[in-house]
Formats: sequence, structure tokens, C-alpha cells
Amino acid sequence: MYSLACRLLRDADGSRDIVHDVFAKLLAEQVELHDDTAQSYLLSSVRNRCLNVIRNRKIHEQVHQYMLLADELEQTSPEELEREIEALKAGIIELFPPICQEIIRLHFYEGLPFREIAERLGVSETTIYKHMRNALDQLRQTLKSAEQ
Repeated sequence: MYSLACRLLRDADGSRDIVHDVFAKLLAEQVELHDDTAQSYLLSSVRNRCLNVIRNRKIHEQVHQYMLLADELEQTSPEELEREIEALKAGIIELFPPICQEIIRLHFYEGLPFREIAERLGVSETTIYKHMRNALDQLRQTLKSAEQ
């Protein structure tokens, strides 16, 4: 049980806590285990608790990232935001090849998913991904240049 928890969590102390919690729950709820199903029940209990911990860590990490982003936005003045928006608009107009402009417009302004953009433009979805990556790289460069 401990070995399974360690493999899933990569945290020795957290793994011990989970195994302890599983046994504490068994004692508190006076669960009666049968010899033929005890091992699978215990392993499943440990796995489920580990998955809950992992899910909670991911949620906590996402909230932390959003908080950092919110702090960053609060520190950005309206004038700086306006300059970045103008730089983005100018960067979109300068995107090359022109299909990049169209993909940006369809995805971000019209809210179309890549599959629909591919159908509308008569190209593969992979082509849309490649052009989107190219467009975003160009826009990042534009923003970096605007900051300097």
C-alpha cells in the first residue's frame, strides 16, 4: 500500500499519511474485510485517496497560477495594457503568411474551434495548429519588441 502511494504521489510523508488514513477509516467505520477481497480493497482505497490528493494539488496549482496572473494584471497600468493591446493589433495585421491573420481572427474573434476553421479554410486541422503556433510566436516577438 505504501509502495503504491509512493509511486503515485512521489512523496514519502504524504504516502504514509494516506496509508494511515485508510486504516484509520477502516477502524472508525468498523469495516469488515474478507480475505479474498481485502488486498484489492486496500489498494483501491489507497489509489483513490492518492488520486484525490493529486487532483487537489492540481486545483491548488491552478488557483495559484490565476492569483499570480491577477496580481500581475493589477500591477499593470491601464496605459501599459493599452500599449500592449495596440501592439497586438499591429502585430496581427503584420502576421505572415496571411492565413495566420485569418486563423487568429476566426479563433479569437469569432470563437471557432480549430476543427471548424480547418473545414472553412479547406485545410487539415494540423495545418491550423502549425499556423496558430507560428502566429502566436510572431505575436510574442511583437510584444517583446514593443516592451523594449
